Amino acid sequence: MLGPTRLDYKWQAQAGEGFDAGSFQIDWEEERAICPAGRESLSWTPAVDNRTNEVVKIKFSMRDCQPCANRAKCTRAKRRTITLRRRDEYYALQAARKRETTDEYATEYKKRAGIEGTISQGVRVCGLRRSRYIGEAKTHLQHVLTGTAINFVRIYDWLTVQPRAKTQVSTFSRLMGQSAAA
Repeated sequence: MLGPTRLDYKWQAQAGEGFDAGSFQIDWEEERAICPAGRESLSWTPAVDNRTNEVVKIKFSMRDCQPCANRAKCTRAKRRTITLRRRDEYYALQAARKRETTDEYATEYKKRAGIEGTISQGVRVCGLRRSRYIGEAKTHLQHVLTGTAINFVRIYDWLTVQPRAKTQVSTFSRLMGQSAAA
């Protein structure tokens, strides 16, 4: 399975400064975490997040966080809390995020973009989301004919030198492009 992971959406990770969850040392056997300032976590609580994923909520002491010189980089609350997936999922997520930075991943992901374009064309042009027929054999025939129709459309576009659609640029991106040119 190939696809982008969900990014860390906390402000520390988004700002690219401060201490995101990856900055903490996690000791899974002892069920504790150590912050970048060297303080040990106060509690380690298994929980379920609002997406029904099993997670671990790790809290640090207010006595440690309140006077800490790194507090502005770490948290805006009275104390730091980090939420992590379970151990195997945590390591799998870290490995996937690391893999996304490689050139091999970029090459493989380009293939996925082409496949998604084909699926999008099938949905838009041929109504792929709904089967016109009942039964597996007739539905399979519809899929084969839909694939054939998409290929004919692409051959026609290629023979008549139809320009490919350009990637849409958001209004904000266009605005930023104009302000950079000015």
